[in-house]
Amino acid sequence: MLKATIAIAMILLTIVIYFFMSRLYRRFNTPFLIPALSSTLCLVLLLILFGVPYKTYMLGGQFINLLLGPAVVSLAYPLYKQRAVLLQSLIPILSGVIVGSIVGIVSGLLFAKSIGVEKSLVMSLVPKSVTTPVAMGIAEELGGRPSLTVIFVMIAGFTGAVIGPYILKWLRISSILGKGIALGSASHAIGTSKAFEYGEKAATVSSVAMTLCAILDSIFGPLIVWIFYS
Repeated sequence: MLKATIAIAMILLTIVIYFFMSRLYRRFNTPFLIPALSSTLCLVLLLILFGVPYKTYMLGGQFINLLLGPAVVSLAYPLYKQRAVLLQSLIPILSGVIVGSIVGIVSGLLFAKSIGVEKSLVMSLVPKSVTTPVAMGIAEELGGRPSLTVIFVMIAGFTGAVIGPYILKWLRISSILGKGIALGSASHAIGTSKAFEYGEKAATVSSVAMTLCAILDSIFGPLIVWIFYS
């Protein structure tokens, strides 16, 4: 009974915080207040402040986590609706994602090597722009640490969603197609959620880019690592 009460309390806490952060985001409309990031920070601060262990929070958090699968599957609906647009823009999408995938891997490798990071950490960083389950698998195959990869994936996702809009504006990229490709390739699911703000077409392109990037990183990752360390 106690566990059930705690689980319900943690679920309600998460929903209430997300609701208020969403209201705050709609009011001020700044990328730094995106609900996924601000809600996470608020939850972490509250758990630390009141000394609530992660395992205790996950009594309820696990049920929210279960919704991630259906949330990803739901992206199939806008894909179906925008299928004609995707077919018309197939070459730009493919070329954009290929460039994004390679740049994402190479930039991480160059940065890590330039500051003298040990090889296992570098391997954990390689798949940072890929959705978590795929990224963990790639990191493990490369000899990295999947637990660290999760952190790098989160950083890449939030960084892309927060700073991405400013970079797109600075580069004067107004194309919906370009915005979707950039957010999906650089910051996976979190970027795709941000892409929804630019419309259904941008979100659809972003989800395609995210999926293609996961496939391409599985191919390019080991190849580029071999080139760098051969």
